[in-house]
Amino acid sequence: MAVEVGRLLSVPDTVGTARWFGRLRFPILRTRVTGFALVVALLLLWECSARLGWMVSQNWPPFSLVLTATWRGLWSGELAAPLAASMARMVSGYLIGSSCGIVLGLLLGTVRVLDRFVTPLIEALRPLPLPALVPPLILFLGLDDALKIFVVAFAVVFPVVVSTVGGVRDIDEVLIGTARTFGASRARTLLRVVLPAAMPSICAGLRISLSLALVTTVVAEMIAGSSGIGYTILQAQYGLRPEEMYAAVLCIAVVGYLLNMGFVLLERRILRWHQRADADV
Repeated sequence: MAVEVGRLLSVPDTVGTARWFGRLRFPILRTRVTGFALVVALLLLWECSARLGWMVSQNWPPFSLVLTATWRGLWSGELAAPLAASMARMVSGYLIGSSCGIVLGLLLGTVRVLDRFVTPLIEALRPLPLPALVPPLILFLGLDDALKIFVVAFAVVFPVVVSTVGGVRDIDEVLIGTARTFGASRARTLLRVVLPAAMPSICAGLRISLSLALVTTVVAEMIAGSSGIGYTILQAQYGLRPEEMYAAVLCIAVVGYLLNMGFVLLERRILRWHQRADADV
């Protein structure tokens, strides 16, 4: 009898412990093992294709040499300094563009008259290719950081506006009506009710814009730059230094992945209440 009671008491504890460990980082590791395995397999294929002569080209060095060039460039500052300059421009443009996009999206989603006037202009500017905008902007902003920051902000603002407007229009009218019933002002309702309710859609637009900001920064530096990681890639190409060129591209890929992972963690923290609400439903 004591043995049976002990078994009954031990089983829930074991199950609970297993579930507690399962809530830790193991699910994240399990979901990303396959992706990392694919990346490693592709990099090994890259190494073998260059070492074994499957692809004979001076512009296709082994991946091991690219790693060596990456470490050497980061340690000496030849890659670290341009990468830091590009990240500073990207972050500045991203913050400016996302802030303007959220404010404009909230206004367009709540003020119908403003939506009728501004939305056609947004839809006309949104399809414009950014490389085509850089030459005219050089005439007004020059070749300094102002040009790159403006181009990044211009690229970021539209996805954020669209996602914010969509999130605002998907809000249940009962929430806004309840806030007005309690006597909340229009500004208070916008900040305390509309903005939190639209935050999941806003975060989706911000996440898309984050990678777009990185790409736009590199492209702008390639077209009209004298520094930055994009300019470094072009200089390595013109100088016939493929190892350094691929090393710069590798740095961009790693930085983009880390930025996305960081944003995902931040998004989970910001939208923790939303995840709990979905779990309760």
